[in-house]
Amino acid sequence: MGARAQYVVVENGAWQRYYSHWAANRVVEDLLPGPVAATRCFRANQETDAWLDDVWCEGAALVDHDRRILLWFAFADSWADCVAARAVLARTWPGWDVRFAHDGMGDLTHHLGLGRDLTREPGWFETFEPSWFADTENTEPWSVVSLRLPGGSVRAWGSGGEPIGLVACGPGLIDLLVPSPTTPSPSDMPYGGVHYDPQARTVSLWTVQPAVGIHNWPLPGWENWVLDFRGDDHTQQAGLLPADFPFPQTSLAAALRQLGDALGTPPPDNGALLARAVATPGPEGTTSVVNPAAQVPHEPADPTPAELAELRTTLDALVAEAEVD
Repeated sequence: MGARAQYVVVENGAWQRYYSHWAANRVVEDLLPGPVAATRCFRANQETDAWLDDVWCEGAALVDHDRRILLWFAFADSWADCVAARAVLARTWPGWDVRFAHDGMGDLTHHLGLGRDLTREPGWFETFEPSWFADTENTEPWSVVSLRLPGGSVRAWGSGGEPIGLVACGPGLIDLLVPSPTTPSPSDMPYGGVHYDPQARTVSLWTVQPAVGIHNWPLPGWENWVLDFRGDDHTQQAGLLPADFPFPQTSLAAALRQLGDALGTPPPDNGALLARAVATPGPEGTTSVVNPAAQVPHEPADPTPAELAELRTTLDALVAEAEVD
């Protein structure tokens, strides 16, 4: 239980880790006011000498003041929420190299010179037998899969799988796509996409969510294939999609307003939830146990009134720009 987050602050050649049991869903909110406010917030959390791994860490940030680099990842409810957060951070972290950590904790440990597999067991990347189900009714797929056919035309399908999960099936998935029926074009932007070009032996992937393991190419089964990793840029696949299967036009205005509405909202009080968990009888002969870290609430150091006012001005400007577009 919990939404665990890890933070790393680098300054004057040294780095320190911090931990919160409840803050993964607040990583974006804590980053938005800029580097000074974010650093103050992260340092208000519990210091730790341990690393979370990719399974337990649901959100993280590394703030490197020496190199002016921000690495971060967190889950968002939609493509628009992801892109809106990136747009705000580009304004509120001026002069910084702001990067989404697509490889999760691997990107953070790699930045510190510790390699990508510090928190990963040997053979950790899970592969799957190719399987495919064409959902002919779903108009809100998680991913879009496209395939260049031998004659040069491109077909596309919606998929409920994450892009990295689709690639984990290996090239054998391509043989299942060819006879697959058509699926509806997406009514909302997916979180990511994969494009296969067997003639060029190239697989392209984009995603606005973590794709843990993507930098360990070639992944099993993809030897002698080239990876074209596009980060969060969907435009290359958009240009390849058939005319009857376009990505929808999505305004960021609503997502930006939602970020503004959440400003200043305190973290939820999980005390009552924990009290009920402890009081609930377990199976006969057992005792309820709560992780001590879960009893430490996430109490961020709030942005100053001036920092909040500047952030609201930035959000108002971005909303105005989005409405014009």
